[in-house]
Formats: sequence, structure tokens, C-alpha cells
Amino acid sequence: MKGTVYKSTGSWYTVKSQQGDFYQCRIKGKFRIGGIKSTNPVAVGDHVVFKIETKGDETVGVIHKIESRDNYIIRKSVNLSKQTHIIAANIDVAFLLVTFNNPPTFTTFIDRFLITAEAYHVKAVLLFNKIDLYNEDELLEIKYLAALYRDIGYECIGISAKTGKNVDKVKAVMQDKVSVFSGHSGTGKSTLVNAIETNLGLKTGEISEQHKQGQHTTTFAEMYDLSFGAQIIDTPGIRGFGVVEIDKEELGDYFPEFFERKQECKFNNCLHVNEPQCAIKDALENQEIAWSRYKSYLQILEGEDDGYRKDIYKKE
Repeated sequence: MKGTVYKSTGSWYTVKSQQGDFYQCRIKGKFRIGGIKSTNPVAVGDHVVFKIETKGDETVGVIHKIESRDNYIIRKSVNLSKQTHIIAANIDVAFLLVTFNNPPTFTTFIDRFLITAEAYHVKAVLLFNKIDLYNEDELLEIKYLAALYRDIGYECIGISAKTGKNVDKVKAVMQDKVSVFSGHSGTGKSTLVNAIETNLGLKTGEISEQHKQGQHTTTFAEMYDLSFGAQIIDTPGIRGFGVVEIDKEELGDYFPEFFERKQECKFNNCLHVNEPQCAIKDALENQEIAWSRYKSYLQILEGEDDGYRKDIYKKE
């Protein structure tokens, strides 16, 4: 039988068959997926092949094959530094909730989310929430940010999870897809989920608070079917959606506006910092690339929190 993993507790997996039935499954033997040393070889979202076994009064499924993944989100295991933990697999859309204030979402955070999505080959959509609360100047700032990211190629939607404004547009993007939601605490993730699916009762905020108690708490991911033909994966790990480790030489490839210009740089290994005849720095001077994006690039390149403040063009 074939099915999709809807929940993982580390030793048992809830699998929904293609016929729509749920089975409690375990794995048989050791799985090695593409050389990944993982603490959980089977992840929520995985498409698997399993068999039903009956022993006495107990009927369980046994997973014996994992289909090839389109993508997956991975993080380092807390206790085993050389191993990793796959949070979820086969994700179609990753949404980031952005708020201008209360709490503020800075462009450096947005850019880290976007390059991570690029690295994982996951479509990213920015949701500018709480637009019902902003004054005229704040709305202009939001429109400026949305225009900046739309020009790069990202879909941006202004929403109010509280009033329901444009929630229908979010649902349209989610249709027939597997989605995850990210964003700072307080940006309105749980409010949006409740607005999208009133009967789901998914208390994302409470789950987040529970897992803030300690880094060693086990994270259980779970997928939910929604009434309009979509799925959502809920896990505090995805809400974090941290930056993957990326080689310095590859970092610029995850900035689409950098990637499309890099062939014009004089040097093939140009890091776009001190090298001469750099197409990225030329585009900056011509205002074809946003300075906020370049500052984010420098911050991640240098691996320092204050790296984005460096301005190589600052005059003495």
C-alpha cells in the first residue's frame, strides 16, 4: 500500500493511505535516505510504501520504502551534533507572516527566511498581516516592502487575519498544496490558521509556548487536512525555519537578483564584497538591487549579527 505520513513521534508514524484510511505504522530495519544521517529517517509529508501486519488482535503497518522527496526541511539534532532531524518533507508552500510593528519584522529576518526557502526548493510567499491596524505612513512602508519583494519575484499578499481581509487569497494559494507557516511570535499565525479553517482548532500559540520551555523537548510534527482541499503541517520547528549552513561561494545563488547577474562579474568566484568589476555592486549603485538585501547578504556572509550594518561604500 502507498500513503503519506501525517504524524511522527519518532517510533510510530500515522500514515494515511491513498484510499483515505489511517494506519499506525513502524519502520522495519534501518533507512538511509541519500546518505543523510538522521535521527528520524521518516518525516511528516513523506510518501511511503507500507504493508499491513496482524499479530493476534493487533494490526499495524510496517513502512519498508520511502519514495523520493521533492524537498525537505532539516535541522541539526540537539543531542547528536553530527546527525540531523528532518522536520517535514514534500512541502509546496512556505508562508512567512510579516508585521510592521507589534512585533516588528526586519528585512534581515525576511531575507533569511527567503534564502532558506530557496535552499530547500520551497516556494515562499510573504503575508503582510495586520494591515487593518496601520496608519497611512505605515501602510506606505508595507507597500514599499511588498513592491521590493515582488520585483524580485516573490508573491506578496496584504492580509488581516483578524478581519479576514484577503484570507481567501491565501486559501487560493494553498489549494491542493501542502503548506507551512512561519513568523515571529505575535505576528498572527494562530489567528490566521483559525481564520483559514474555523473547525480545525489548531492552537499553534500554545504549542509554541510549550516547546519554548526547553531546547531538549521532542518536537512532533503533524499534518492536517483542510476542508478546501489543502494540507497544513504544524510544528514549532518549522515556525523557526532557521537558516541552513550555506557555503560562502553559494550564498549569492539564493538571492535571485544576485544569481541572474553573477555571470556578469569579472571573477567566477566573486563574493560581491571587495572584488573589482562586480555586477552586483554595480547594480547596487544603479539602484537595481535593494540595499537592505545586500546588507542581509553581508550579515549572513560574515556570520555575525551586526554584519548587516557594514557599508563598504561608507565615506570616511
